[in-house]
Amino acid sequence: MQIGLIGLGKMGGNMRERIRRAGHTVIGYDRNPDLSDAASLAELVDKLEAPRVVWVMVPAGAPTQSVVDELGGLLSPGDTVVDGGNSRWTDDEKHAEELGAKGIGFVDAGVSGGVWGLQNGYALMVGGEKEHVERLHPIFEALKPDGPYGYVHAGKVGAGHFSKMVHNGIEYAMMQAYAEGWELLEKVESVDSVREVFRSWQEGTVIRSWLLDLAVNALDEDEHLDKLKGFAQDSGEGRWTVEAAIDNAVPLPAITASLFARFASRQDDSPQMKMISALRNQFGGHAVESK
Repeated sequence: MQIGLIGLGKMGGNMRERIRRAGHTVIGYDRNPDLSDAASLAELVDKLEAPRVVWVMVPAGAPTQSVVDELGGLLSPGDTVVDGGNSRWTDDEKHAEELGAKGIGFVDAGVSGGVWGLQNGYALMVGGEKEHVERLHPIFEALKPDGPYGYVHAGKVGAGHFSKMVHNGIEYAMMQAYAEGWELLEKVESVDSVREVFRSWQEGTVIRSWLLDLAVNALDEDEHLDKLKGFAQDSGEGRWTVEAAIDNAVPLPAITASLFARFASRQDDSPQMKMISALRNQFGGHAVESK
């Protein structure tokens, strides 16, 4: 299968490689000419055979809107656009309507896997009409982890990004729990090696997880996280999750508290936020602030 991929950063570049390894043709475009297979979006579209599929991996909001607008003028009826970034689900509905008026299909894909996706595969949560989603099945199969799990057609347009948003909200709460436990262990005099306690949890416990493995990785690199500042950003999806909970009258005390804890980290040098920062760097390559 042939596909165009726009945005070849930490996620997009690895996704291009994984799709190619599965035997498909990927024509990539990025503002960095050293990464790009085409000099412009117009050239990328020209290189694709109709009916075209173009996957967008750029930051949510104005950058995604700009790319969708430009593609709307370049693509033809029967083509399909996939937004694989972290867009808000309400933007998906708008993009589907705009492109649908021109006969262009739209699919939203929540993608999880971070900097480890090339090696381990990407979890994919997809929204859109059945005919558009089924057309992309070979690409989803190339990107997902080996085995029966890791891909779901979650529902209509917006369902993919809504599912990914909730995934990230749960991620916030899980990271906060590990961070609070780590700080408490570090605080008491009776525990000699917090790092080895975390390591002992990796097998046979009910709290073992990939995030726990990444926490151990971070502690192996910096045992007491002394090199990090207790500051953690939020990507926006935690806020959207809390807003959706309010709109639907669903109580989310753990997720909401974890979001507010990140806000608190910007006021003081929080020990818990050192662990949150370390975990975000481990799984997603997100920037950290050093002391």
